[in-house]
Amino acid sequence: MTPQEMEQRIVRYGDLQPCRTAFIDAHTPGSDQKENFTIIGGGVSESADQHVHITIPHGFNIGAAGQPPKCRNSLHSHRTAEVFFVLSGRWRFFWGRWGTTGEVVLEEGDIFNIPTGMFRGFENIGDDYGMIMALLGGNDAGGGVIWAPQVIEDARDHGLVLSEKGKLYDTKKGQKLPDGEKPMPLLTDEELKQFAEPTAADVVGGYVRRYLDMVAMSDKKPVKVIGENGIIRDKPGFEVDFISRKSATADMHSHDRPSVLMPVKGHWRIEWEGGAATLAPGDTMSVPENLKHSAVPSMTGEAGLYHVVATDDSAGKTWGWQ
Repeated sequence: MTPQEMEQRIVRYGDLQPCRTAFIDAHTPGSDQKENFTIIGGGVSESADQHVHITIPHGFNIGAAGQPPKCRNSLHSHRTAEVFFVLSGRWRFFWGRWGTTGEVVLEEGDIFNIPTGMFRGFENIGDDYGMIMALLGGNDAGGGVIWAPQVIEDARDHGLVLSEKGKLYDTKKGQKLPDGEKPMPLLTDEELKQFAEPTAADVVGGYVRRYLDMVAMSDKKPVKVIGENGIIRDKPGFEVDFISRKSATADMHSHDRPSVLMPVKGHWRIEWEGGAATLAPGDTMSVPENLKHSAVPSMTGEAGLYHVVATDDSAGKTWGWQ
């Protein structure tokens, strides 16, 4: 593959195209400054304005959320895995029916494999614009977002209506639901009882891993972060590895399906049969299946990189998996 062909599979941080109307809370005060990015796959955006950078199916979706300080993402749930790692800033994640059951604060490089079947939200509590990178299980990411009832009600008060098909309509712009199409129904009390209310100890202990711990653990070989034998023991339909300077190798290898490289610290030189490129934090590179490649830091200093590849596991519920 030529460098020109491979460049079509690299999304540079500076080239990311944001969508400010991706979700139902786009007009809700406190959430109305969010920027959402769809990098690989269609994700779960509810807006036709969302730009998809790479449409090639990978078995998972990759996106990002950029938010100024004190901006939050409203309570929601997913039917498939949702994994975040912090690219920049300081972030508070919270969960539960009203967002008060538990919380955890993540710093740059930390990763959170949020279990399915529970409401979650997040906010930038840092001093500057921050970015978190997101992985969603499955090619169709489970068919959309499940919103806590109060989020839908608040959005309606500010002009946004979500259809039963998961499409967003802005009444402030004169848009309305198509004839015969109903608004998204609110979850009933009985349905709400099905959502988990795990303690902070259960969630943080089982599903959060700290960047500095992973650096220490990867001094000889990459760390399996998420996977059947990972330090987060889960099977969400993909695996995530962490590679640091000490565990990086120039040895070429390949996968039988597309894989993704996502630097979080430092610059990385990626070589493959046919060319080479350098990735910086925030860049995302899709490596074609069966293409031999390697990844090593290209400069001195701190270096960390996440590697993602799909598995044959179902991209379904993850909470309580044993």
